Amino acid sequence: MSESTITVKGQTTLPKSVRQALALAPGDRLRYVILDDGQVRLMRTRSVADLAGLLRREGQRPVSLDEMERAIAAGARDA
Repeated sequence: MSESTITVKGQTTLPKSVRQALALAPGDRLRYVILDDGQVRLMRTRSVADLAGLLRREGQRPVSLDEMERAIAAGARDA
């Protein structure tokens, strides 16, 4: 389990194991989500630009919007 200390200014240094687990680098932004039971979830935020190519699969051609709409309509019919 990793720990850190809060300074008088409310700052802390994230332990190396946490930085590695979240793949953090200098300049990255973090999001803190406070759960109902008082726990806090720490997440690395991503810009929209970081999502470009996220769904790309090697060897698969891009799917057109028309193909997507046909697949959605077929799925709705089957359901």
